[in-house]
Amino acid sequence: MTNGRTTAGEPVVTYGLIGLCLLAFLVSPVSGFNPAYGTGDSVLAAQSAHFEQWGVIPSELMRSSPRILLTPLTALFVHGSWLHLLGNMLFLYVFGAMAEERMGRTHFALFYLTVGYLALFVYAAANATSEQTLVGASGAISGVLGAFLFLFPRARVTSLFPFLLFLPLRFPAWIVLIFWFVLQWLAARGAGAGPGVAYLAHLVGFGTGFLYAWGRYWRRDRVRDQTAATEGERQP
Repeated sequence: MTNGRTTAGEPVVTYGLIGLCLLAFLVSPVSGFNPAYGTGDSVLAAQSAHFEQWGVIPSELMRSSPRILLTPLTALFVHGSWLHLLGNMLFLYVFGAMAEERMGRTHFALFYLTVGYLALFVYAAANATSEQTLVGASGAISGVLGAFLFLFPRARVTSLFPFLLFLPLRFPAWIVLIFWFVLQWLAARGAGAGPGVAYLAHLVGFGTGFLYAWGRYWRRDRVRDQTAATEGERQP
Protein backbone atom coordinates (compact mmCIF):
# COMPACT_ATOMS: atom_id res chain seq x y z
CA MET A 1 0.00 0.00 0.00
CA THR A 2 1.08 3.56 -0.60
CA ASN A 3 -0.50 6.90 0.07
CA GLY A 4 -0.30 10.38 -1.43
CA ARG A 5 0.85 12.22 1.70
CA THR A 6 2.35 15.68 1.32
CA THR A 7 3.63 17.20 4.55
CA ALA A 8 5.88 20.05 5.62
CA GLY A 9 7.54 17.94 8.34
CA GLU A 10 8.53 14.34 8.80
CA PRO A 11 6.23 11.99 10.77
CA VAL A 12 8.77 11.59 13.57
CA VAL A 13 6.51 9.62 15.90
CA THR A 14 5.44 7.17 13.20
CA TYR A 15 9.03 6.56 12.16
CA GLY A 16 10.07 6.33 15.82
CA LEU A 17 7.44 3.68 16.58
CA ILE A 18 8.52 1.68 13.54
CA GLY A 19 12.16 1.98 14.61
CA LEU A 20 11.43 0.85 18.18
CA CYS A 21 9.48 -2.17 16.95
CA LEU A 22 12.27 -3.12 14.56
CA LEU A 23 14.94 -2.71 17.24
CA ALA A 24 12.97 -4.68 19.81
CA PHE A 25 12.50 -7.48 17.31
CA LEU A 26 16.13 -7.59 16.15
CA VAL A 27 17.52 -7.95 19.67
CA SER A 28 14.88 -10.51 20.66
CA PRO A 29 15.30 -14.29 20.37
CA VAL A 30 12.63 -14.34 17.66
CA SER A 31 14.60 -12.56 14.93
CA GLY A 32 17.37 -15.14 14.67
CA PHE A 33 20.01 -12.40 14.57
CA ASN A 34 21.05 -12.50 18.23
CA PRO A 35 23.56 -15.35 18.79
CA ALA A 36 23.36 -14.91 22.56
CA TYR A 37 20.21 -17.05 22.64
CA GLY A 38 21.87 -20.06 21.06
CA THR A 39 20.10 -22.49 18.76
CA GLY A 40 17.64 -25.35 18.89
CA ASP A 41 15.89 -25.89 22.20
CA SER A 42 17.76 -22.99 23.80
CA VAL A 43 16.36 -20.39 21.42
CA LEU A 44 12.87 -21.89 21.65
CA ALA A 45 12.98 -21.62 25.44
CA ALA A 46 14.25 -18.05 25.15
CA GLN A 47 11.42 -17.15 22.78
CA SER A 48 8.81 -18.57 25.14
CA ALA A 49 10.29 -16.66 28.09
CA HIS A 50 10.46 -13.50 25.98
CA PHE A 51 6.77 -13.62 25.12
CA GLU A 52 5.78 -14.41 28.70
CA GLN A 53 7.84 -11.51 30.07
CA TRP A 54 6.75 -8.80 27.63
CA GLY A 55 3.45 -10.06 26.22
CA VAL A 56 -0.08 -10.08 27.61
CA ILE A 57 -1.32 -13.25 29.29
CA PRO A 58 -5.03 -12.66 29.94
CA SER A 59 -5.29 -14.92 32.97
CA GLU A 60 -2.39 -13.07 34.62
CA LEU A 61 -3.42 -9.57 33.57
CA MET A 62 -6.68 -9.92 35.46
CA ARG A 63 -4.70 -10.38 38.69
CA SER A 64 -3.76 -6.69 38.41
CA SER A 65 -0.21 -6.77 39.73
CA PRO A 66 1.66 -3.52 38.88
CA ARG A 67 4.19 -5.15 36.55
CA ILE A 68 1.57 -7.23 34.75
CA LEU A 69 -0.58 -4.15 34.17
CA LEU A 70 2.22 -2.69 32.04
CA THR A 71 2.31 -5.64 29.65
CA PRO A 72 -0.36 -4.23 27.28
CA LEU A 73 2.15 -1.42 26.62
CA THR A 74 5.25 -3.58 26.27
CA ALA A 75 3.37 -6.05 24.08
CA LEU A 76 2.87 -3.32 21.48
CA PHE A 77 6.58 -3.52 20.66
CA VAL A 78 6.87 -7.32 20.58
CA HIS A 79 6.14 -9.43 17.49
CA GLY A 80 6.01 -13.14 16.91
CA SER A 81 7.64 -13.40 13.48
CA TRP A 82 9.10 -11.40 10.62
CA LEU A 83 5.79 -11.60 8.77
CA HIS A 84 3.91 -10.35 11.82
CA LEU A 85 6.32 -7.44 12.25
CA LEU A 86 6.54 -6.34 8.61
CA GLY A 87 2.78 -6.56 8.06
CA ASN A 88 2.10 -4.32 11.04
CA MET A 89 4.83 -1.85 10.16
CA LEU A 90 3.55 -1.54 6.59
CA PHE A 91 0.10 -0.49 7.83
CA LEU A 92 1.62 1.90 10.36
CA TYR A 93 3.82 3.48 7.69
CA VAL A 94 0.98 3.92 5.21
CA PHE A 95 -1.69 5.26 7.56
CA GLY A 96 0.27 6.62 10.53
CA ALA A 97 2.01 9.54 8.84
CA MET A 98 -1.14 11.39 7.79
CA ALA A 99 -2.88 10.69 11.10
CA GLU A 100 0.17 12.05 12.95
CA GLU A 101 0.22 15.16 10.76
CA ARG A 102 -3.42 15.86 11.57
CA MET A 103 -3.26 15.09 15.30
CA GLY A 104 0.19 16.45 16.09
CA ARG A 105 3.15 14.44 17.32
CA THR A 106 2.47 14.34 21.06
CA HIS A 107 -1.25 13.79 20.60
CA PHE A 108 -0.66 11.01 18.09
CA ALA A 109 1.84 9.23 20.37
CA LEU A 110 -0.57 9.32 23.32
CA PHE A 111 -3.45 8.21 21.07
CA TYR A 112 -1.43 5.27 19.72
CA LEU A 113 -0.35 3.99 23.12
CA THR A 114 -3.75 4.50 24.77
CA VAL A 115 -5.76 2.80 22.05
CA GLY A 116 -3.23 -0.03 21.84
CA TYR A 117 -3.40 -0.58 25.59
CA LEU A 118 -7.19 -0.51 25.59
CA ALA A 119 -7.47 -2.96 22.69
CA LEU A 120 -5.24 -5.54 24.38
CA PHE A 121 -6.85 -5.02 27.78
CA VAL A 122 -10.38 -5.54 26.43
CA TYR A 123 -9.25 -8.67 24.60
CA ALA A 124 -7.72 -9.99 27.84
CA ALA A 125 -10.87 -9.18 29.80
CA ALA A 126 -12.99 -11.04 27.24
CA ASN A 127 -10.67 -14.05 27.46
CA ALA A 128 -9.84 -13.83 31.16
CA THR A 129 -9.07 -17.53 31.58
CA SER A 130 -6.77 -17.78 28.57
CA GLU A 131 -3.07 -18.47 29.08
CA GLN A 132 -2.22 -17.76 25.46
CA THR A 133 0.31 -14.92 25.16
CA LEU A 134 -0.74 -11.92 23.08
CA VAL A 135 1.86 -9.69 21.40
CA GLY A 136 1.98 -7.17 18.58
CA ALA A 137 1.06 -3.64 17.63
CA SER A 138 -2.10 -4.65 15.75
CA GLY A 139 -4.52 -3.16 18.30
CA ALA A 140 -2.83 0.24 18.23
CA ILE A 141 -2.47 0.23 14.45
CA SER A 142 -6.13 -0.74 14.11
CA GLY A 143 -6.88 2.41 16.11
CA VAL A 144 -4.85 4.43 13.62
CA LEU A 145 -6.87 2.88 10.79
CA GLY A 146 -10.13 3.79 12.50
CA ALA A 147 -9.03 7.38 13.02
CA PHE A 148 -7.78 7.57 9.43
CA LEU A 149 -11.17 6.43 8.14
CA PHE A 150 -12.86 9.41 9.80
CA LEU A 151 -10.12 11.96 9.12
CA PHE A 152 -9.30 11.08 5.50
CA PRO A 153 -12.16 9.03 4.00
CA ARG A 154 -11.48 10.36 0.49
CA ALA A 155 -7.73 9.77 0.50
CA ARG A 156 -6.67 7.18 -2.04
CA VAL A 157 -4.40 4.27 -1.18
CA THR A 158 -2.83 1.61 -3.35
CA SER A 159 -3.84 -1.86 -2.18
CA LEU A 160 -3.10 -5.44 -3.15
CA PHE A 161 -6.09 -7.82 -3.01
CA PRO A 162 -5.48 -11.58 -3.35
CA PHE A 163 -8.74 -12.19 -5.22
CA LEU A 164 -7.63 -9.59 -7.80
CA LEU A 165 -4.37 -11.46 -8.46
CA PHE A 166 -2.45 -9.01 -6.23
CA LEU A 167 -2.71 -6.25 -8.82
CA PRO A 168 -1.85 -2.85 -7.30
CA LEU A 169 -5.07 -0.83 -7.52
CA ARG A 170 -5.94 2.56 -6.03
CA PHE A 171 -9.10 2.87 -3.97
CA PRO A 172 -10.58 5.50 -1.66
CA ALA A 173 -9.43 4.84 1.91
CA TRP A 174 -12.99 4.32 3.13
CA ILE A 175 -13.44 1.34 0.80
CA VAL A 176 -10.17 -0.29 1.84
CA LEU A 177 -10.68 0.26 5.56
CA ILE A 178 -14.32 -0.80 5.68
CA PHE A 179 -13.38 -3.92 3.72
CA TRP A 180 -10.60 -4.60 6.22
CA PHE A 181 -12.99 -4.08 9.15
CA VAL A 182 -15.55 -6.51 7.71
CA LEU A 183 -12.83 -9.15 7.25
CA GLN A 184 -11.75 -8.72 10.88
CA TRP A 185 -15.35 -8.98 12.09
CA LEU A 186 -15.99 -12.16 10.09
CA ALA A 187 -12.71 -13.66 11.28
CA ALA A 188 -13.51 -12.76 14.90
CA ARG A 189 -16.85 -14.55 14.67
CA GLY A 190 -15.15 -17.69 13.40
CA ALA A 191 -12.14 -17.56 15.73
CA GLY A 192 -11.89 -20.19 18.42
CA ALA A 193 -10.37 -19.98 21.87
CA GLY A 194 -7.02 -21.44 20.86
CA PRO A 195 -3.85 -19.74 19.54
CA GLY A 196 -4.32 -17.40 16.62
CA VAL A 197 -4.90 -13.78 15.72
CA ALA A 198 -6.60 -11.53 18.29
CA TYR A 199 -9.28 -10.22 15.96
CA LEU A 200 -11.27 -8.81 18.87
CA ALA A 201 -8.34 -6.53 19.71
CA HIS A 202 -8.36 -5.32 16.09
CA LEU A 203 -12.07 -4.53 16.24
CA VAL A 204 -11.77 -2.75 19.59
CA GLY A 205 -8.81 -0.70 18.38
CA PHE A 206 -10.49 0.24 15.11
CA GLY A 207 -13.78 1.19 16.75
CA THR A 208 -12.07 3.18 19.48
CA GLY A 209 -9.89 5.05 17.00
CA PHE A 210 -12.84 5.95 14.79
CA LEU A 211 -15.05 7.09 17.67
CA TYR A 212 -12.24 9.12 19.20
CA ALA A 213 -11.53 10.91 15.92
CA TRP A 214 -15.24 11.52 15.41
CA GLY A 215 -15.70 12.89 18.92
CA ARG A 216 -12.66 15.16 18.74
CA TYR A 217 -12.70 16.41 15.16
CA TRP A 218 -16.21 16.35 13.75
CA ARG A 219 -17.11 19.80 15.10
CA ARG A 220 -13.90 21.30 13.73
CA ASP A 221 -14.46 19.76 10.33
CA ARG A 222 -18.06 20.95 10.32
CA VAL A 223 -17.04 24.53 11.13
CA ARG A 224 -14.26 24.43 8.53
CA ASP A 225 -16.61 23.09 5.85
CA GLN A 226 -19.23 25.73 6.64
CA THR A 227 -16.62 28.49 6.55
CA ALA A 228 -15.28 27.27 3.22
CA ALA A 229 -18.79 27.15 1.76
CA THR A 230 -19.55 30.68 2.98
CA GLU A 231 -16.34 32.03 1.55
CA GLY A 232 -17.01 30.26 -1.69
CA GLU A 233 -20.41 31.88 -1.99
CA ARG A 234 -18.78 35.27 -1.76
CA GLN A 235 -16.71 34.70 -4.85
CA PRO A 236 -17.96 36.50 -7.97
